[in-house]
Amino acid sequence: MSAASILALSGGVGGAKLADGLLHAAGRGRLTVVVNTGDDFTHLGLHVSPDIDTALYTLADLANPETGWGRRDETWTFMDALARLGGETWFRLGDGDLATHVERTRRLAAGEPLSAIVADFARRLGIDADIVPMSDQALRTRVQTDEGTFDFQDYFVRQQCRPVTRAVEFVFAPDTR
Repeated sequence: MSAASILALSGGVGGAKLADGLLHAAGRGRLTVVVNTGDDFTHLGLHVSPDIDTALYTLADLANPETGWGRRDETWTFMDALARLGGETWFRLGDGDLATHVERTRRLAAGEPLSAIVADFARRLGIDADIVPMSDQALRTRVQTDEGTFDFQDYFVRQQCRPVTRAVEFVFAPDTR
């Protein structure tokens, strides 16, 4: 009798840690992780997928153990240079992390689906699980507050959840699957 495969739904640091535990318990090639893309957004012209990247970095043993997100031993040369030029630095992209966003953005612009890009990144990072975005189509979480409407990461990171939330909306194309 073969061991059962496991399907996990993941979003953020907690979901990535759960997936990591499941991967170690289930064994190689038996875990599929469907990761939230509702927090994805465009920042500095780049397609950023915070939850997917956290899952990839965690399962590849590259995650920063102090924060649970980002990469261990990250460098910040790009952000330091951007700050000197007066650029937006509220969402910090480390140098290694930046490579992920640049390559994902390039491949998306060339017409490659997000799921294929994520699968390739997982393979290249040596992850023995299937990492799948919840959708290949854009789906954005927007937070409506007394101070305006914000993309989720803007509300969560830059605004630090300070404005009172009035509603949460999910913006997606009619053909989103």
